[in-house]
Amino acid sequence: MDLMGVGTAEVLMILLVALLVIGPNKVVGFGRTMGKIVHTIKKASFDVTASLTKELEEEKKRDPNTEKKDK
Repeated sequence: MDLMGVGTAEVLMILLVALLVIGPNKVVGFGRTMGKIVHTIKKASFDVTASLTKELEEEKKRDPNTEKKDK
């Protein structure tokens, strides 16, 4: 298992430390909150990438010589 460059042993160590620091009653809520944060960041990243791609495509349509200028 490779989760964002972190192996299984590292994930288990992180979970163990979280259990010790946060406590067993709050680990599930903390994990859920972290999952929502990661989802929001991924969605924002995708939206920015899509927006930039769209703008670049529109720019190429307006000025077809853009590729020649870049080279």
